[in-house]
Amino acid sequence: MKRSLWPTRDSVRDYFPLPKEIFSLGLSAAEIAIYAYLLFCEDRQTFQCWPRYRKIGEAVRLSPNTICKHIRSLEERGLLVTEPTMVTTKDGCKRNGNLLFTIQPIQAALQQDYDRQLQQLDEDAARRKYANFIENTG
Repeated sequence: MKRSLWPTRDSVRDYFPLPKEIFSLGLSAAEIAIYAYLLFCEDRQTFQCWPRYRKIGEAVRLSPNTICKHIRSLEERGLLVTEPTMVTTKDGCKRNGNLLFTIQPIQAALQQDYDRQLQQLDEDAARRKYANFIENTG
């Protein structure tokens, strides 16, 4: 009987997909780590998860304030949408809950990044044209 050193793994249950396009968006290593952790936590049917900043920080070894900063950056790039949640305690008091993270399709973030790059190119061309005009007139 041959003994395997590596345990067998279920490709659906034991892995999660990380889109390769994420590396073309110019994200920092911390932003990629946070995005990967949120993909790890997400419900595959609803594309939502609700980990606390502290839990994300423990997983990627960053402080909650740094996590908050990078989450805002991921939102600006169109990768995430966050919504506040409410929790009702046993005595009927309503309190703030964790944020609900919804992972957006990567194609929308890529399109937003391409649009931003094109806008930057147009602005640079306009600046060069204006600089040439100023230089040639005097």
